[in-house]
Amino acid sequence: MNKQIISTPNAPAAVGPYSQGVKIGNFIFCSGQIGIDPELKKVVDGGVEVQAKQIFKNIKAILSEAGATLQHVVKATVFLKDMADFKKVNEIYAQHFEAPYPARSAVAVKELPLNVDIEIEVIACISAD
Repeated sequence: MNKQIISTPNAPAAVGPYSQGVKIGNFIFCSGQIGIDPELKKVVDGGVEVQAKQIFKNIKAILSEAGATLQHVVKATVFLKDMADFKKVNEIYAQHFEAPYPARSAVAVKELPLNVDIEIEVIACISAD
C-alpha cells in the first residue's frame, strides 16, 4: 500500500492527530472540513452558509494539492448541527457540484468540533478506469 499524505497551507491545519487528506491509488480521502479560514486560523463568522462556503474552499485546496477537483468527488458526507439548515446548505452544495452528482449522506449530529454548524468530508477518485 502506497499511502501519500496530502497537506496544504491553503486549508486549515489538522486540529488533532489526523491528516488533511490521504491518497491511496486513485482515491483521495479528505478529512472532515469545518469553516476555518486557514489564513486567520479561526472559524468564519456568519453561520452555516458562510461556514459551508469556506468548507468548499478548504476541500478544493486539499483536492488540488492531490491533483483533483470537486468533479472527482464520488462521495460526500455532510454533518449538520441542525437539520433545519439542510435547505440552505443544499443550495450552496448545488453551486459546487454538477451532474453526475457524487453520492451523499447528510446527518444531524449533536455537536461538532469548535462548536461549528457544519462539517463536510469527501472521497474523490482521480481515475474511474
